[in-house]
Amino acid sequence: MNYELFCIFVGMKQVRPKKKLGQHFLTDLSIARAIADTVDACPDIPVLEVGPGMGVMTQFLVEKPRQLKVVEIDRESVAYLNEHFPHLRENILGEDFLRMDLHRVFDGKRFLLTGNYPYDISSQIFFKMIDNKDLIPCCTGMIQREVAERIASAPGTKAYGILSVMIQAWYDVEYLFTVDEHVFNPPPKVKSAVIRMTRNGVESLGCDEQLFRRIVKTVFGQRRKMLRVSLRQIVDADSPLYVEHADFLTMRPEQLSVQQFVELTKWVENSLVVK
Repeated sequence: MNYELFCIFVGMKQVRPKKKLGQHFLTDLSIARAIADTVDACPDIPVLEVGPGMGVMTQFLVEKPRQLKVVEIDRESVAYLNEHFPHLRENILGEDFLRMDLHRVFDGKRFLLTGNYPYDISSQIFFKMIDNKDLIPCCTGMIQREVAERIASAPGTKAYGILSVMIQAWYDVEYLFTVDEHVFNPPPKVKSAVIRMTRNGVESLGCDEQLFRRIVKTVFGQRRKMLRVSLRQIVDADSPLYVEHADFLTMRPEQLSVQQFVELTKWVENSLVVK
């Protein structure tokens, strides 16, 4: 059943979607259940749902035998959740996920992250996930299809970019299924997709991880240029780096695997130390 019709049928007051918060409420219950079920691949740890809205996914997550908390920035949605999920009231957090200290959510315990993520901040959410990768062994949920394709893409493809490298360095990515526009209120102008990201076991990249991130962002900021051109924002043009690795540096960023970015970071780090 359509969730909006269900709410009307049982006399539940609905929350108005707010454009400034990028809200597109999922209305198809079968899809909501399917997304909620993506957490089953990572059992035995608590779940934090981001942006539950009116709880269309929450109603299926609460059925699972694991601790659940939800974080929602919209006050109207928080009031709705408190009214319609009274048994969850202690675990409804009226906060901004991007500003939260994730170590205090489950008292330092690891947890799974899920949600129907707002399109305009999904990348920020995933960068926060990376910053807290030791706390988040698994992340599932729905995002804009274009972003999902970017995250899951392989080297040498048009979609491969900053998110691809930064996330794949730490997580295995599965593109699960596509969701059409008509199952949302209001309908977005693009299709959505559901993905799952699971920690890949890498504990350390073996290089300066801050420099790794800086290099990835810098070279993809000029993705049509060869590495030897874009890297001059970091390494002086007279550095031996450009002679020692001349052939490699004629490549463009979308051609490099995660491991090649790690090697590049080591070379850059060494050249900076020598300088």
